[in-house]
Parts: sequence; C-alpha cells; structure tokens
Amino acid sequence: MKATYATYFVYYVLISSGFVNAFEPISTTFVVGAGVGLAAVGRKIYNYVYESCNSKWIAFNSTGLEVALDQKLFGQHVASRVVQKAVTGFMNDKNPIKPLVLSLHGWSGTGKNLVSQLIAENIYKKGMASKFVHLFVTSTHLLHSSQLENYKSQLQQWIKGNVTNCPRSMFIFDGMHPGLIDCIKPYLGYYEYLNGVSYRQAIFIFLSNTGVQHITQVALDFRKAGRDREEIKLHDLEPALSLSLFNNKKSGLWPSSLMDRNLVDSIVPFLPLEYRHVLLCVMADMSAKGLEPNQDVVDKMARDMVYFPKSENIFSVKGCKTINARLDYFT
Repeated sequence: MKATYATYFVYYVLISSGFVNAFEPISTTFVVGAGVGLAAVGRKIYNYVYESCNSKWIAFNSTGLEVALDQKLFGQHVASRVVQKAVTGFMNDKNPIKPLVLSLHGWSGTGKNLVSQLIAENIYKKGMASKFVHLFVTSTHLLHSSQLENYKSQLQQWIKGNVTNCPRSMFIFDGMHPGLIDCIKPYLGYYEYLNGVSYRQAIFIFLSNTGVQHITQVALDFRKAGRDREEIKLHDLEPALSLSLFNNKKSGLWPSSLMDRNLVDSIVPFLPLEYRHVLLCVMADMSAKGLEPNQDVVDKMARDMVYFPKSENIFSVKGCKTINARLDYFT
C-alpha cells in the first residue's frame, strides 16, 4: 500500500506544475516554491521506491565480494584473486581513466557466469535483476549474420543509451562475434567523453571459452610434475592465454587491437574443475535448495559426470553447469 500511495503522490507532484499557471500572479511565487518543494520530495520518494542510479541502489561491498568468491566459487583461486583485486581497485577509484574491462576465459560450468553474478550482487542492490546490469548473449541476440551492420548500430545505441541513463552500468557479453568487437572498442577506451557521454564508470565483462586448451595444459603439467593445483599462479597461465587470444581469428577479441591498446584490464583464467570441486558444487546446490546433506547423493552425482582426458578422467567436461538441473533426479 505504501508503494501505491507513493506512486499517486509522485504523480500528483509531477503534474502540479501544470496548474501553477492557473493561479493569480500575486500568489504564483508561493505556489512555484511549494511546487518545487513538493517535486523535490516526490523525487526522493520515487528514488526510495524505484531503483535509481544513486548510492542507495548502487554501492560496492568489497568484503561481500571477497566472502562470496571464497564461499561460492570452487577451484578458482587464480580467478578469484584477479577479480577481487580488479573490481575493488576500480570501484575504489573515484576518477577512473577508463571503464573496467574483464575478459573471463574457461570451460563451460567453471564459474564465469557465477563470477559475473557475484560482482553484480555486490555492486547493485538488485544484483542481476538491476536495470543497470545488461546481459548480451551472442547466440540469442545475433541471429542473422547478414544483419551484422544493423546489429552493430543497435549495439552502439544500446550501450550509449544505458550509460547515458546510468554511468555506473554493467555489461556482460556471453560470447562475442568477431565482427561486433570493433563497434564497441571506443567505449572501452580512455576517452573522457565520447559524443558527450563518459563511459569511465562502466563495467564490461566478456565471457569466452577461447584459450581453454592452454589453461588445461598448464593444469595437467602441474599435476604431472607432482605440484599442487593451488600453486598455479596467474603468470603461469597468462602468457599462453594471451598468445591464444592474439592468434585466434574466431575469438571475439580478435583482431588483437583490444590487447594492443591495453583496453582489457584483466584476463581472468578459469581452471577446469576436478572431481573434488564437483562434490562441492553438488553440496552447495543441495544447501541452496534447502535439502539435507546426503553424501550418497553427492557421490553419485559427481561420479555420474563425464571427465577428461579419457585416459585419466581428471576434469569435468561440463564443470558444474548441469548439476542444478540434475539434482531433482537424484533426490
């Protein structure tokens, strides 16, 4: 009822200026003053009830992000550290010189979408449901390659319109057609203003499976050398991954001008998940659904997943992606 009352009140305030001119000139000053005051109150109520681009609805929780990454993201110590450092540094910078651009790379089900969600949840009060968080799925939005030029124009207007509406907008690109990256490059750069709009407070996140073979090979090499997975550092993964992005013509980040111009702030590698990580995913999903922990179900679900390489069966082919959907079958 409060929201409904506030809605009518805001409407009343907004139209109040329409009948100010109906008053006699001698009383106009008073009415205008009252109208301005009511309008100010109306805006405050509106911003309280409806999501707005202000600190009430958009506020970074660094500790919240750190805890969420630690408790919800399994087997990704490298990605967790890179993301926490990059996002915290950017959000704490009151005058960034460019938008934050993250490029997340890994197999399906390793946590790329989850990380995007956790970032959104610790910046926007409404998380992924925020009207300032925008998801672009190439397979859904780019249906006809013959219309690529139209898509480019629409994508540019979409980005510009959303950032104009709220400078602290977040864009998540799940897959990127090589033909589209050129049209959004200007928005990722160091321009203070581009056609009257500043993009420096925006966040761009790209999700990709480019370079997963190199990431997997590093994980296998560490394992064969008898070294612990947790010993893997970013510098062990980044050179080969960067080279893969540089040379892969099918990558959404090719041609490599994004890398050459230092437009990508952080390349974030996601390691393939092992059996032990799948166990953690099953337990986490059971807890999220309010189910009692059942070790037999956890073990059975984890064993039922497909692993690779075939000779060793170390890494889950689909990571943890299908666990939530399959849980009802096993419980």
